[in-house]
Amino acid sequence: MSFDLLIRGGTAATPSGIVPADVGVIAGRIVAIGALANEKAAEIFEAKGLHVLPGVIDSQVHFREPGNEHKEDLESGSRAAVLGGVTSVFEMPNTAPPTTTRAAIEDKLARAKNRMHCDYAFYAGATPQNVGALAELERLPGVCGVKAFLGSSTGTLLLSHPDDILAALKSGTRRMAVHSEDEDRLEERKGLRVTGDPRTHPFWRDVETATRSTERVLRLARMAGRRLHVLHVTTAEELPLLAAARDLATVETTPQHLTLAAPECYERLGTYAQMNPPIREARHRDALWQAVREGLIDVIGSDHAPHTREEKDKTYPDTPSGMPGVQTLATILLDHVNAGRMSLERFVDLTSAGPQRIFGIAGKGRIARGYDADFTIVDLKKKRKIENSWIASKCGWTPFDGMTTTGWPVATIIRGRTIMRDHALVLGGQGEAIRFVETLPASP
Repeated sequence: MSFDLLIRGGTAATPSGIVPADVGVIAGRIVAIGALANEKAAEIFEAKGLHVLPGVIDSQVHFREPGNEHKEDLESGSRAAVLGGVTSVFEMPNTAPPTTTRAAIEDKLARAKNRMHCDYAFYAGATPQNVGALAELERLPGVCGVKAFLGSSTGTLLLSHPDDILAALKSGTRRMAVHSEDEDRLEERKGLRVTGDPRTHPFWRDVETATRSTERVLRLARMAGRRLHVLHVTTAEELPLLAAARDLATVETTPQHLTLAAPECYERLGTYAQMNPPIREARHRDALWQAVREGLIDVIGSDHAPHTREEKDKTYPDTPSGMPGVQTLATILLDHVNAGRMSLERFVDLTSAGPQRIFGIAGKGRIARGYDADFTIVDLKKKRKIENSWIASKCGWTPFDGMTTTGWPVATIIRGRTIMRDHALVLGGQGEAIRFVETLPASP
């Protein structure tokens, strides 16, 4: 057998375990795993001393195009992704205009073609006006599902009335993702924000704002018989609610909520630590780590949400919420692996197998025969300082600037093509729309 690509001499995260194994690729798919060192190949990747992991899938990014390209666009966001070892992304609908129609989805897909460096899918945003169309929108090619903002955040999308939420849940069958904060409570508590003091952000958007919304949406999802994915969970109090709903609900958290804690992050970073839902006190971070260990957290997404320095440097609360994260997701989590907070197997489950399982991604998320040849190749021993100058996002900053992490992606391979090597983009514009098992087209 002659391969198009042979990844040789590495330690591969396979369904049979993390073991020394070579991987052979033909026509963008994995065709052989094992002792292949003597086989022929058009291209050989020498992976001695490296770990070959399934391609990292970031299931929550905001790339801001169309409408806010001064912060980010599909090209720059996907450049950041592949430089950070991410092979696929799910992009969020709170753009301008929002991604709430067939035309808007088709526009994003057209913009992505030949410009995005990683594979991609787009969320359709839910509004009171388009609930009747969601069942159709969620089945369009390149769509990963429906996203509903139950509390206001960046952008104009909002689905806060229980009747509208239930109508959206009843419209369609694929798993629906939600930003779970209670809009009425956010309005009631706006007066608790102290001008110039971002430390008050988690007091405004408090624990009850999250738990009240999560309890309600779980109850409505059960009424509708609809699978649910609760994004960026931040509170200890939500976790028992979600544990009691494992038959229908899956759970995401972020590297930021597993790494930062209030009030220290606000005192050090100011508004650069401001995001929705907010970074909270250490007891919540500890509870999230316990949920990671116990298998309650299904996936870790970056919630990459860049804003410019000029915007972040305004006076709180006239500052936007969100921070970049797609480029740092893998190295931050690998640093936690090296610190013993989770195993490398758990990293793989949270960043590739988990997203594949939750959303029904076709042919990705595993190093297995027949799957797409997507790999995040990492040096677990490599130590490097995260610096703003490395960030490819248009915003040009990261909340982790100055942090030294152990464990770095050294190559990003997508469908058998090496896109990033040694922290540099080597092949651009190769991204394609992700396919999903629930919406595969019928053969002609």
